[in-house]
Amino acid sequence: MHPGAAAHTSMLYLTKRKWLLVNGGLLGFLCLSLLWCTTLGAVPVDLLHAWRVPTLDNPDYVIVVRTRLPRVLLSAVVGGALGITGAALQALLHNPLACPHILGVSGGASLVGILALVWVGAASSFPGFMRVSVVSLAAFSGAIAAMVLIYRTALAHGRLQPYALLLTGVVFNAFCGALIMLVNSLVDFYQSHSVLFWLMGSLAAQDYATVAMIGGFVGIGAVWLISQSRRFDLLSVGEEGAAQLGVDIEALRRGTFLASSVLVGAIVAVSGMIGFVGLIVPHALRLLFGADHRLLLPASLWGGAIFLVWADTLARTIVSPTELPVGVVTAMCGGPFFLYLLRKEGKKAFVY
Repeated sequence: MHPGAAAHTSMLYLTKRKWLLVNGGLLGFLCLSLLWCTTLGAVPVDLLHAWRVPTLDNPDYVIVVRTRLPRVLLSAVVGGALGITGAALQALLHNPLACPHILGVSGGASLVGILALVWVGAASSFPGFMRVSVVSLAAFSGAIAAMVLIYRTALAHGRLQPYALLLTGVVFNAFCGALIMLVNSLVDFYQSHSVLFWLMGSLAAQDYATVAMIGGFVGIGAVWLISQSRRFDLLSVGEEGAAQLGVDIEALRRGTFLASSVLVGAIVAVSGMIGFVGLIVPHALRLLFGADHRLLLPASLWGGAIFLVWADTLARTIVSPTELPVGVVTAMCGGPFFLYLLRKEGKKAFVY
């Protein structure tokens, strides 16, 4: 069956009951995961005791509220952003290997963030309520600059071309990677270790203000992407057919690129590079529930959040008290799982 025809067929059979069951089930499991993962760590805690005695004299309360809960919430926000962005980009670019970091925006964010990390240090922050770190602000600024540069480069005759966007992102990431290696070779051992750890991803040392700020960015971007679900479905049957049905292809490409870039820039600014989430989560959910983006996009949001919450929990507990970079865990879990999914599907065609 042609991928476009398969997508159209899956659109016909989506019911409100299925949508509520899938997304309600994923959201419920995410809530349980958030509660459960706050109890896991090098030091066991009692959630009920922390809730009943909410004072700084209660070690359970301090560990849960001050240390673990902000980190678990941030991992959910970052994972959700990676999941929904991956699903949207795979639909837009008609490419099964499309993931959030392929845009090139993460390369610009990483490069500028690492320069700030080397020059001013990870602990530096701006005064004020939000306590935004210099490294995070620099990384987000680098993401915005990269987004503008890549967008302008990928334009051809005033139109954003998918293949030009894909190639520009790959080349720009490679160029930024080379500059990052140059910087890493010029710094001392301790700075080199900080650079490497930041590149592999970390969700530690964040507060509620940061979580709320990043959550706001992710919420706005996710709502816009979900609002385009029907257009993504129509796009899967072909650009010509979608245009005849009233889809503004150029506006959809431009909006998806901008929304995805802002999401990627915001999460890379606080978490570094975390791979595989935006690649395997949409694949897994597509195989389980179908290719209808009205279901797939919100499901990828909850699925990405669940995946990263548990990956980060493994990162901080599996070799406790030593902590692994969460990017290492996502790669080790995601790689074999993705190969398993491919083998299970056999010769079935992917639908985007």
